[in-house]
Amino acid sequence: MDFVTFMADVNRHAWHDELPLVWSMVIAIFVVAVLRLKPDVKKSVFITVAFFLLSLLGLLISGLIFSLGFESWGRALHETFIIMEGIFVIRLGGIVVFRLLLPGLRIRQPGILEDITDIIGYCAWLMVRLHYAGLQLSDIIATSAVITAILVFSMQDTLGNILGGLALQLDNSIDIGDWIRVSDTVGRVVEMRWRHTAIETSNWETEVIPNSLLVKSKFTVLGRRKNHPLQWRRWIRFNVGYATPPGKVINAVQNAVREARIANVAAYPQPSCVTLDFEASFIRYGLRYWLTELDATDSTDTAVRSRIYAGLQREDICFSCPEYNVHVTEAGGSYERAKLSKIRHECIQALRKMELFHSLTEDELLFVAGRLKYSPFAKGELITRQGDAPHDWLYILLEGQADVFLELPDGVKRHVGCMTTGNLIGEMGLMTGAARSATVIAKTDTMCYRLDKETFKTVLTNRPELAEELSRILVNRRFALDNLQQEVDAELSAKQLTQQQNSILERIRTFFGLDA
Repeated sequence: MDFVTFMADVNRHAWHDELPLVWSMVIAIFVVAVLRLKPDVKKSVFITVAFFLLSLLGLLISGLIFSLGFESWGRALHETFIIMEGIFVIRLGGIVVFRLLLPGLRIRQPGILEDITDIIGYCAWLMVRLHYAGLQLSDIIATSAVITAILVFSMQDTLGNILGGLALQLDNSIDIGDWIRVSDTVGRVVEMRWRHTAIETSNWETEVIPNSLLVKSKFTVLGRRKNHPLQWRRWIRFNVGYATPPGKVINAVQNAVREARIANVAAYPQPSCVTLDFEASFIRYGLRYWLTELDATDSTDTAVRSRIYAGLQREDICFSCPEYNVHVTEAGGSYERAKLSKIRHECIQALRKMELFHSLTEDELLFVAGRLKYSPFAKGELITRQGDAPHDWLYILLEGQADVFLELPDGVKRHVGCMTTGNLIGEMGLMTGAARSATVIAKTDTMCYRLDKETFKTVLTNRPELAEELSRILVNRRFALDNLQQEVDAELSAKQLTQQQNSILERIRTFFGLDA
């Protein structure tokens, strides 16, 4: 046999009639991949085409072996490479359908569907080739059933991953691009395949999580809320000492962050600061803001922390760390005496500015200041209520503001004034035993000192003439409050008169049929 005849025999046994059609399809897919598909899909096409070419080389080798006289080996290799050729062609077809045609038609499908379709195609192609090899279809099905049962039993985890991935995508639990938290891992879903789901983290790591684990365990989809834009609430926690009122800290932080217009911070809901806890030596606060770009956590947190720091510094507020105060005093107690003297001096200076205490001597002021009790009120707190029984104390307002309300007979509260630094609250009840004449509510965080009845009784016992002067001051204040009450009553009476007139007018019109 000459060489030409030998090669013709090799060609006759190596190739099959459908090869030109297959070649045409492969070349067309290759060209489309080069021109239209994404880089990651191009790589998959190139690898598949390369294996397709290897299968063609295998067919040529099988034809060569057959022509050399090893017919059984040649047929076996030929059928093997035919099966491989079909598998690679099915793979290329899946790429065209699921990554080119369906996306072009804007048809959304689960990514795992491509893998399952390819596997079904491989099994069908294998059964077809076995049928051509001489096996009956009934035998193939019976054998396949037994093999399937064995595979199902031995590959439970693999099947669980396949079904889990399909379930996750069909019920839209998660999708490509979603940010999720699984245990301690936070990242963006970048791929969902038949066996696993891949998550890219901010640390440039890719976590590969089996689908069966996602189905069985709890995971959190970050930033997703029905009928709302994508945004994720973040917490910035910090500590400030007890010397600064919480209201002042909250206002300073909120103003600093809201006015900054920080990138990736949502305008709504607005950033807000809250008190989280009271620790041994500081108050713990938390600033809440909503992040719009979930991959910018570190940079945005840094920007927000910078605004918090600057806002607190502008208000002379310092951060606090856990600390312990150890005071070493001498046997004579000089430290405590100095501390007490400082507090009394501040109170005396405040008392001097108040009309009610103008006539007191230095010793009397010192006596009163030594018995004041620090009593702060937070914004919105009730200080006194109109009509309540008198208490045996009054409040001296040293810092902040408080609103004064009169309660009308119909139950409506009317704002009649605002108290500022230096005002007294509840002085009439302390001096005369009268019920509270107005309701006072803290408008801002206020710093008050409480003065009890026994202290004033001691002063009046030593100086009875002070009672006349104090009565003059209290009468003036009572007269002003009564005038306000009369104005309110007159306004209420006029309003009631108008309402009654309108009611009678309506009855007259109805009785005489004037409305018609």
